[in-house]
Amino acid sequence: MPNSRSNRDTDRRTRLVFADDHDLVRTGMRTLLRDVKDVVLVGEAANGEEALQLIGQELPDLAILDISMPGLSGIEVTRLAKKNYPDVKILIVTIHEDEGYVNEIVRAGASGYVLKNADKEEILRAIKAVASGEKFFSPTISQLMIEDFIKKAAGEGQRTTTKHILTKRETEVLGHIAEGLTSREIAEKLFLSLNTVNTHRMNIMKKLDIHDTAGLVKYALHYGLTSPHP
Repeated sequence: MPNSRSNRDTDRRTRLVFADDHDLVRTGMRTLLRDVKDVVLVGEAANGEEALQLIGQELPDLAILDISMPGLSGIEVTRLAKKNYPDVKILIVTIHEDEGYVNEIVRAGASGYVLKNADKEEILRAIKAVASGEKFFSPTISQLMIEDFIKKAAGEGQRTTTKHILTKRETEVLGHIAEGLTSREIAEKLFLSLNTVNTHRMNIMKKLDIHDTAGLVKYALHYGLTSPHP
């Protein structure tokens, strides 16, 4: 059997393989692609190992994978396929509407993520986009990614706000409190008087509305303030 790459000059259609452990889903994808002129389904797999073997055998333009498959997951297949066959594009088609899966699959090297409840037009747009080197994510998945980014950005914003609430010296003192140093030890370390350190401690408690050492430690750990600040 000739290598699949050798046929590309005579067949300009997008060659793809599809892997899903449900026969009904594979039948549906086969039916969906049957009348699409510029793509051709060159192979199907029912589990992760078969999918990886098929990708190596056919060297398709695009591999469409489910995430939850017996043996190797879609994430593992993506990671191994991109390592061994970097030119093969990966599109995930799955029921999992979860930012954790999205983050993992993007890190593994996939270029798209589409939900199985998407309509025919959306799935075909995803196939064409990813096959041509673009990124494609279902609107719901894009929203999850945006919300995840906003949450992370908000966390960084909270950390920055904390640094603005406290002075540079107060932040430094708080870091040493979280490290378990006593006021006297902090005074010796920073070459301050004991009274000055206690004043800083009282100001920190007042600004943060925290009135015990345990609370200060928890706060400092949460915002990553345990390292000495210059």
